[in-house]
Amino acid sequence: MGYIVNGEELETDDDGFLVEANFSDDVVPVIAAEEKINLTDEHWQVIRFMRERYQEDGHTPNFRNMVALLDEEDDSVDWKKKLYELFPLQPNRQSAKVAGMPKPFGKGGY
Repeated sequence: MGYIVNGEELETDDDGFLVEANFSDDVVPVIAAEEKINLTDEHWQVIRFMRERYQEDGHTPNFRNMVALLDEEDDSVDWKKKLYELFPLQPNRQSAKVAGMPKPFGKGGY
C-alpha cells in the first residue's frame, strides 16, 4: 500500500519507503502521520538536511555522519540525543522515510 498525496498514490516498498524520491513538502505530513510523528520546526530542519544530502550525494548519510554534519551546521544542539527524540525508530532511516526518500542502503544509509 502506498501513500495518497493530493489524490495520487505513491508506490512504497514493503517497509513503507517511497520507491522513488519525492521532494514535495506535501508528502512529509502524510508519511509523518503514518509514523506517528507530530512535525515541528526541528523535524523540518532535519528533513531539509536529509533531502539536501540525498540530492548532493545520491544517498543519505549514516547516523554517525549525520550527527557530524549536523554538528557542523549547528553545534549548539546535542544532535545524537535530539535525533532520537525527533525520530525514535533509527533516526537516519526514519528521517529519510519521512522526507520522502527511498530506503537507505546498508544498516542505515551511507
